[in-house]
Amino acid sequence: MTNEEFDSCMERVRAGDRDGLKEIYQAYIAYIYSIISAFVREREDAEDLCADFFLKLWEQAGKYRAGGGHRAWLGAMARNMAIDFIRRSGREMPREDAAEAAQERGADSHPSAEDESLARLSFSETVERLPEDQRTIVTMKILGDMTFKEIASALKMPMGTVTWKYRDSMEKLRRAEV
Repeated sequence: MTNEEFDSCMERVRAGDRDGLKEIYQAYIAYIYSIISAFVREREDAEDLCADFFLKLWEQAGKYRAGGGHRAWLGAMARNMAIDFIRRSGREMPREDAAEAAQERGADSHPSAEDESLARLSFSETVERLPEDQRTIVTMKILGDMTFKEIASALKMPMGTVTWKYRDSMEKLRRAEV
């Protein structure tokens, strides 16, 4: 969906047209679910949050400002809802990856059994082990098909940081796939 098409749908939503929301839902449900599920582990919770996301979009349609990057705006809103859910539910944010955990334990440079098992995990399991910010960036880039500029805007990070974290994530994933 182009920015113009999205802006048109949001105008319709502001006017109370449910079909405008339906079009946005059909275009972005997979994108929103991928972002939310990167944070929320339970499928049912992610599905509930997706439903809440579109209700919130309906309620806050008047706050949307046309002409911007709507994908980044949607992504930021989904991310913030997922983080708020985790905080409200008292669940912990996902743990850092195995290498960083080993550094915390003071492990030496030899790979631990945990690091070796990480290398045997599937791609999706490995993505789950990335630190939260890297997992979010990878999800937004690959599943959300967002540009680095859109991701940086959505996450309120410098674009250089986003590209560095993405490349670092890809290197971690390559090492794990070998």
